[in-house]
Amino acid sequence: MRNANFALTLAICILVVPIPSRSESMNTHSILLVANKAEHTLGVVDAAVGRQIAVIPEQGITGHEVAASPDGKLAYVPIYGNSGVGKPGTDGRNMVVIDIAAQKIIGNLDFGHGVRPHCAVFAPKDGLLYVTTELDSAITVIDPHALRIVGTIPTGQPESHMLAISPDGERGYTANVGPGTVSVLDMKARKNIAVIPVSGQIQRIAVSVDGRMVFTSDQTKPQLAVIDASSNKVKTWVPLLAPGYGSAPTSDGHWLVVAMPNANKVAVVDLRAMKVAENIDVPAAPQEVLVRPDGHVAYVSCDASHKVAVIRTTDWKVEKLIEAGAGADGLAWAGR
Repeated sequence: MRNANFALTLAICILVVPIPSRSESMNTHSILLVANKAEHTLGVVDAAVGRQIAVIPEQGITGHEVAASPDGKLAYVPIYGNSGVGKPGTDGRNMVVIDIAAQKIIGNLDFGHGVRPHCAVFAPKDGLLYVTTELDSAITVIDPHALRIVGTIPTGQPESHMLAISPDGERGYTANVGPGTVSVLDMKARKNIAVIPVSGQIQRIAVSVDGRMVFTSDQTKPQLAVIDASSNKVKTWVPLLAPGYGSAPTSDGHWLVVAMPNANKVAVVDLRAMKVAENIDVPAAPQEVLVRPDGHVAYVSCDASHKVAVIRTTDWKVEKLIEAGAGADGLAWAGR
């Protein structure tokens, strides 16, 4: 394990905010993880009761995103730094590993230099962890068990901020924010095979459940780009009320849920008709969308309001609001 001494120091020094005991509150079947970026913590939410039950500090520098291990036991938080994409600030160079049940940092991976690691994604089949490393214009490939770097995939573009992987694990797609492009990656060959021009600036990225479409949000106009994965070209645009941000498809492939931070709303796009079917009011500055594995609920982190909106996919109603931390952003499901 890389930087074992540093990881041990972190684990010893970590201070966990007092909360209900683990035996009282840890329901491992319904754990939602929230990256509270403005307070530099990882929030652990019991989604069944709708309450944040743990707040785990990230040692003073913030992580914007989080990935849960497939068994739901560990959280991987890339430490991005204190700025936004393309803006001046510190350049994060490490990723911490958190034992969710123990509520403490148990490992650390040092990338060797400042890379602004941001989005971590477990591939659906190979068991590896892929992390966007913006300042290297690359995806870093990590063996999560040994906690070591085993390869890289060049994106060919700066500001490769977010990553989505196709359901079959064959293709990866990065949202390159400043250039306004999407890089298409061959995940097995670990190479960049295409760069798709989209707009002057884009944000976030998602792939349809059948792998045929890729979605990213135009930041210059209120519209969603729909990319044909077979041709690697923008196939159509879906008008929105305001520029979109994070998005996620429902498990039945019928809907795409899109956060619109400037409007304090969430759009529900009908992927058969390619148009917005619903616009849902949520708290201020919705950021990321996560659809629960059973498909019944969409969770939306709301940055400025310190909340996570819980939206039923059966009738598109906000069922409840969960209190999270300041700057709630990245989400991951660790339920088992």
